[in-house]
Amino acid sequence: MPTWPRIAIIGAGAVGGYFGGMLARAGAPVVMIGRQSFVEAVANEGLLLDTLHFQESVQVQASTDLAAAAGAGVVLFCVKTTDNASTARALAPYLSPSTTVVSLQNGVDNVDQIRAAANFEAVPAVVYVAASVPQPGQVKHVGRGDLVIGPPSDRVANIAQTFERAGVPCRITGNIEGELWTKLVANCALNAISALGQARYGQIAANADARDLVHSIVNEVVAVSKAAGITMPSIEDSHAAMGAAMKIATQMSGALSSTAQDINRRKPTEIDSLNGYIARRGARLGVPTPVNEALFTLVRLLESNHRP
Repeated sequence: MPTWPRIAIIGAGAVGGYFGGMLARAGAPVVMIGRQSFVEAVANEGLLLDTLHFQESVQVQASTDLAAAAGAGVVLFCVKTTDNASTARALAPYLSPSTTVVSLQNGVDNVDQIRAAANFEAVPAVVYVAASVPQPGQVKHVGRGDLVIGPPSDRVANIAQTFERAGVPCRITGNIEGELWTKLVANCALNAISALGQARYGQIAANADARDLVHSIVNEVVAVSKAAGITMPSIEDSHAAMGAAMKIATQMSGALSSTAQDINRRKPTEIDSLNGYIARRGARLGVPTPVNEALFTLVRLLESNHRP
């Protein structure tokens, strides 16, 4: 059995908590870097994983200090996209040339943002998991829990093997850009509607008017992707994109989108990397995106009510 690498989780929210917790549960040496409330909860009670298949308290090291990532062989970069630049710059001094950083985030341009901010490379990953943090130190998992990473390399193969050992399905692809856009279709289709309507994915899938709105969204995302020269696996047109979005909504029917969760916690959302990204990219490419732009604007207006 190969030796586990030391693993640091940067951003111990729902995504970092779930995947970091699964790795720690399997025996990997994991340090999770998060807020003080998270660190105190984990120190007192461990990390509670409440999943579809088990409920278990996992003992894991936790810290508020990015310096705890020093010496890690693998770093899972799980912060909100709004924090990419500042976190990358703060993390860079603690990385070695042998450290593999993996971006487990929404959006399609996180690796570019990280490289531009701190001049280190990260492996892009597509995350499919429905999870939330009911309170610090607890992760509630309600759907899926798998990853897609790429492009193929020895490092990527080692990362995939590490996740698989922890019971996390991890597929390697030669078209990671297309896979990221495939996830972006679902994020753009569902996140803002879930946030604005306070609706779980299953409710969106069951509502005819909501499905019509989803169809308008994915039409625009597909048009932008085609203009950008992106090839999405199994998504050749808006009909296929609609099917992919509804499949996610069905698989994660109990999920409230991360955008909705952020709004409910009065925190900044990632809408700028989702519908906002499509609106900006469409404008540059000459592709109209009025529905995505409207959803972006509405979420930002709602978000602004929570700012000091």
